[in-house]
Amino acid sequence: MADSDPRLANRILAGLAVGAAAGGLTLIGGGVFPPLLQGARWLAVFVLDPLGQVFLRMLFFVVIPLVFASLAAGIAQLGELRRLGPLAARTFTLFLLNMGIAVALGLLMMNVIAPGEAIDEATQTRLVAEYGGAAQRHIERQAAAPALTPMTVVDMFMPRNLFGAFVGSDRNTLGEILPLILFAVLVGAAGTQFPPDQRRRLQSGLEMLTGLMTGIVHLALRLAPYAVPALIFSVVVKIGWDILVALGVFVLGCLGVLLLHLFGTMSLWLRLFTRFGPLEFWRRIRPVLVTAFSTSSSSATLPAALASAREDLAIRPTTAGFVLPLGTTMNMAGTALYEGCVVLFVAQVFGIGLGLAHQVTLLLLAVLSAVAVAGIPGGSLPLIAGLLMSFGIPPEGIGIVLGADRLLDMTRTMVNVGADMVTTAVVDAWEDEGGTAARPAAGP
Repeated sequence: MADSDPRLANRILAGLAVGAAAGGLTLIGGGVFPPLLQGARWLAVFVLDPLGQVFLRMLFFVVIPLVFASLAAGIAQLGELRRLGPLAARTFTLFLLNMGIAVALGLLMMNVIAPGEAIDEATQTRLVAEYGGAAQRHIERQAAAPALTPMTVVDMFMPRNLFGAFVGSDRNTLGEILPLILFAVLVGAAGTQFPPDQRRRLQSGLEMLTGLMTGIVHLALRLAPYAVPALIFSVVVKIGWDILVALGVFVLGCLGVLLLHLFGTMSLWLRLFTRFGPLEFWRRIRPVLVTAFSTSSSSATLPAALASAREDLAIRPTTAGFVLPLGTTMNMAGTALYEGCVVLFVAQVFGIGLGLAHQVTLLLLAVLSAVAVAGIPGGSLPLIAGLLMSFGIPPEGIGIVLGADRLLDMTRTMVNVGADMVTTAVVDAWEDEGGTAARPAAGP
């Protein structure tokens, strides 16, 4: 929940701790006095689950309009890229490459560690039953699905009835969200061809719709400090210790791969494409990373990033002024990595296998949705829910990881900002090769 109120985020994190602790104590007490556990499960079913569902379904309400409006607006705001020349081409290529590598690393980690698979088959069966059998229906559809052919791919992305693909159905299969994403991209791309006045009006309308949906998200987040402990307590008393162990491994794995991408992949880029040594570069921008980590806000960190790029790294103002603001809204490697990990983790928890083709699709969708969520406080929650729906995974599964989001939010914001700084340095180095104007002097 980057860019959200830190006090709210801390209350949600505290709610996770309270719910997990209460659930753990109930399991211990239930081992000695079984009626206690039975009573806790009754409380979970008839009181806590409805509270949690009110919160979750407010998020589900906004999935379709928010995905469409935010993604279409993000594409439309780019304008006519051909007028921006090589600088734009290099910048957007690096953005996509950065996010793609990040998601690939995250998915690789999730396949190797597989935290969700630590849950035994009996527990997975209880989870499937608990969430209405949506996971089981997806598994059955996978078994009966026809072979992947060029025509099935066309049907998946471009059904004959666009609105019928995602309206009036509770099945939430892969084919129902993909057409919406493609349609949003097409609308945004067509909007870039409008004259400037018309394009601004289109952006204004899309941004107004995005703002309305974001307002609903904010209303939902007011319930989060109460809904998160309710959801966590409920799943712990119903499922047992396995879910807490799996969640802990998931959090540690995500933290590790986020830091690997920032200080591994990005250091390699610095070594290969710039004049900076990685250690010196990270030392110079340390205040920027600390600001990003402490505020959990890419937007709030932008002024410090711009000042550091110009004064500490001696990057020319034209490059920093173009790449960094765009990166703040589009180059979201940490967010994309996290989204991919959440989807794969929840799939593992429910025993849903996502093969190579599905994971490649997930990589592409995570990159697109990360661009869409940029600059929207709390907007990642409904978009992650949309990704879960895309793969037939019960979107209620987001409740399992929601409380732990604060632990990862600061780190992924730092990754987003650090990757923006590295991308700016690489683009500036490539501009040097073109023989452009001299740069300012570097700071100490």
